Amino acid sequence: MPEGDMYFGAVDLQCEVNNTEHHTIEIDKDRLLVRRGQEFHLRVEFKQRAFLEGVDQLAMFLDTEPTPSEADGTRIQVLNSKLKWGKWTFRLQATSGYVHLAVQSPPSACTGHYHIYLILYPSGGESIQQITAGDFHLLFNPWCQDPSADIRRRNDPVYVSRIVTAMVNANDDKGVLLGRWDGNYADGIAPTRWTGSLPILRLWSSSGAEKVRYGQCWVFAAVACTVLRCLGIPSRCVTNYSSAHDTDGNLKVDQYYSSEDYSRIPSKRKDMVWNYHCWLEVWMTRPDLPPGYDGWQVLDPTPQERSDGIYCCGPCPVKAIKEGHVDVKYDAVFIFAEVNADVVYWLVNKDASKQELGVKQHQVGKQIITKSAYTDKREDLTHDYKYPEGSTKEREVYNKAGMKIRSADIREKDLKISIKYAQPIFGSDFDVHFSIVNHGFMDKEIHLTLSATTITYNGFILTEFSKRSITLTLKAATVQKEVLRLKYRDYGEHLSEHNLIRMTAMLILKGTSEVSLKECDIALNLPRLTVKVIGDPIVRRELTVQIKFANPLPITLTKGNFSVEGTGLTDLQEIKSPAAAIHPGQEVVVNVSFTPSKTGLRKLMVDFDSNRLHDVKGCASIIVRRA
Repeated sequence: MPEGDMYFGAVDLQCEVNNTEHHTIEIDKDRLLVRRGQEFHLRVEFKQRAFLEGVDQLAMFLDTEPTPSEADGTRIQVLNSKLKWGKWTFRLQATSGYVHLAVQSPPSACTGHYHIYLILYPSGGESIQQITAGDFHLLFNPWCQDPSADIRRRNDPVYVSRIVTAMVNANDDKGVLLGRWDGNYADGIAPTRWTGSLPILRLWSSSGAEKVRYGQCWVFAAVACTVLRCLGIPSRCVTNYSSAHDTDGNLKVDQYYSSEDYSRIPSKRKDMVWNYHCWLEVWMTRPDLPPGYDGWQVLDPTPQERSDGIYCCGPCPVKAIKEGHVDVKYDAVFIFAEVNADVVYWLVNKDASKQELGVKQHQVGKQIITKSAYTDKREDLTHDYKYPEGSTKEREVYNKAGMKIRSADIREKDLKISIKYAQPIFGSDFDVHFSIVNHGFMDKEIHLTLSATTITYNGFILTEFSKRSITLTLKAATVQKEVLRLKYRDYGEHLSEHNLIRMTAMLILKGTSEVSLKECDIALNLPRLTVKVIGDPIVRRELTVQIKFANPLPITLTKGNFSVEGTGLTDLQEIKSPAAAIHPGQEVVVNVSFTPSKTGLRKLMVDFDSNRLHDVKGCASIIVRRA
């Protein structure tokens, strides 16, 4: 066609307007990101003459692959129709110099990247012009209000979410994150250093899908949450405190102790209780299951066990976990155990025979929480996963599951142990108080062993740094109190990045086989960074924040480094400490400037790292106004 006969001009994807209407404006305002089942609008410049409706015919095609075909659904013809559901359609309105298009995707449309092609035909004639009109990304749509849509017709979010959990970990394929739990992160970045998902995803993408080193459960969950939200699937991160890892599906975690020195013996299996474990929940309907399982589903991208041959877990309905329906897809047995397993303690004798010390039926799944959608406070989800511990309904659920392991001999013992402490600060010396009560009517001759061991958050034993044993006669109806003082000089160099110490009290009643055991995990509190906003936060205007850190340790710190990051505020910035050596009690102050790019409530995340003190955090909520 001669240049003078060209009718199509510039195409305006109206990204900012469309993205606002489709709840994607927080992701981007320069790319078109729309949700399926909801209309979006384009404006096409029409030159030379007016568009003649009924004479000029406009056709629209969408391609989703480099070599698309209508046969396999990767090339789609968008129909000029006012029908809204079940097909891709568009409506056309001509005005002076423009053609306005309202495009409607079906609720069952495939999510992904689409390219738009427009073709102009004279009435009944040959194609007279074809242009590439741009591209867009189509996401899932939790706001879709189609009353007639059958979820079975949609591109399956169950399948998509399951694949995402497999892709986030790098165990089977070119996944995003490689997990590591041994504390050796010299060839990568320690999991506790990450403050957001974006740097991880950018690093993975820019490296050609090279796995990012390193992640642990909260990092895997956060990255998967970000990806699924970007795909349009409602997601939230969840933390289960005292989480069981049951590898053989018997709903039991065995812990072994030596009868010689009463130290913990590592299990030959991977069974253990994690101090906490993070997964995520996604909101979706489950047409692949019987009625009643819609709503929040558990997904876990941390590579723990294989599911259908790959490292993924879920989605599994939270309702199924609460009701003990362990035959429901996917991975219900494993997730049920994470919040319900028994912990069985054993004493191993020299001849390898075992003596059961006791069963803890309420140690696992102590609290399950997520961040509130409206504040920074925790929202307790425990009641969504399980009935109250010890209730009749809880027993019914265990019986329904048919897997609850119960001790053959659970009886009340005369001797009781309790452990108490004031919440300690990392770097301090502190006392742990043990109380041994004799509830019986006879004096007891006992041997008591108290110990302190550093551990990782997923239950691995590191170093026993303090231990004391005593033998005494405990009179009837009396209390014996003991104190173990823990000093930073003893525990500091043995801590993992999780700053956890496990206290153990082992009590042997002489002349009998009665043994009592009490364990308690202590999380040392890190100091917090002070973050102060200087000036009035206004979009696209430079803003400065002041960060203060005071060294709480009795040693000098070196290699101090601050990092700041915040969505809509600033990409990751790293600032070296102005003081090369930070002495005990010394305060360091740094100022960081950035230009906010988005208005509204924003959160700035701040981190401090050094040679001996890691992952000191701080944050500031900043309300950014328009100019």
